[in-house]
Amino acid sequence: MTPTLLARKHIAALRADAMAEGQGEDAALRALLGEVVKAFLEKRSVADVRAELIGAADNADPETDYMFMRP
Repeated sequence: MTPTLLARKHIAALRADAMAEGQGEDAALRALLGEVVKAFLEKRSVADVRAELIGAADNADPETDYMFMRP
């Protein structure tokens, strides 16, 4: 299983668990993001994790076309 498929599987499980326990999906996903940042910081510098998060945020819009993409 690819890392992306593995992550999707666990996010689906997180959403289902949050819903079953009456927790908000946003709160559960925010908590997951916080835990991901903590995990990154175990092996990477703050600057590196910050750059990773900024890169993800800069590329968050699925409707954005990039110069390297072919029509």
